[in-house]
Amino acid sequence: MARKLYSDAASALDGLLFDGMTICAGGFGLCGIPERLIDAIRDAGTTGLTIASNNAGIDGEGLGKLLRTRQVKKMISSYVGENKEFERQYLSGELEVEFCPQGTLAERCRAGGAGIPGFYTKTGVGTQVADGKEVKNFDGEDYILERGIRADLSIIKGWKADESGNLVFRKTARNFNQPMATAGRICVAEVEEVVPVGSLDPDQIHLPGIYVKRMIVGAPYDKKIEFRTVRERAAA
Repeated sequence: MARKLYSDAASALDGLLFDGMTICAGGFGLCGIPERLIDAIRDAGTTGLTIASNNAGIDGEGLGKLLRTRQVKKMISSYVGENKEFERQYLSGELEVEFCPQGTLAERCRAGGAGIPGFYTKTGVGTQVADGKEVKNFDGEDYILERGIRADLSIIKGWKADESGNLVFRKTARNFNQPMATAGRICVAEVEEVVPVGSLDPDQIHLPGIYVKRMIVGAPYDKKIEFRTVRERAAA
């Protein structure tokens, strides 16, 4: 069995990064993001990146770190709102953004990982999402052609993995991580725990180890909160 577990994020990404590459990054906001791998990409100084991810985290956290260091050329995303630097760079023309409906983005990555170059969907028909895209009529309804996404690298966050890379996600942290993992030419995963082969129930595995080429243990983590909502103290 090939050695998959690396000592840290920098060594796991060694030889995989190059300027102008495309990366699929798992996560949703700050939930299920590959924090250690993002830090290693920042520290490597790789530039001209195209990143497919639901969003770019928040200012200074998650993929927001790579925006702050101007390493990202283009984002393929469904949401901008929680990252003011993302918004500023887009509106000023410093950052190219390809907006993509959330479900379509997930399916584009899933399709790319399954070897499907494109698919038709009703989502976005008659809106700016359809601009420049092929429209085809099926049974009296218009659909637009969306291309599958393939990346040079996928970076994902998992909960628990065995030594062969079979991986389990934890609750909502599963989000985009599963389809993103399959869309990359090579997938590097960071997890909270690695257990011996045979320790995981085969019926509970979310991502087969065939997709995971390299992995690291990133724990321990500090839980970061996007919005802290505090109720006003009741009057005495």
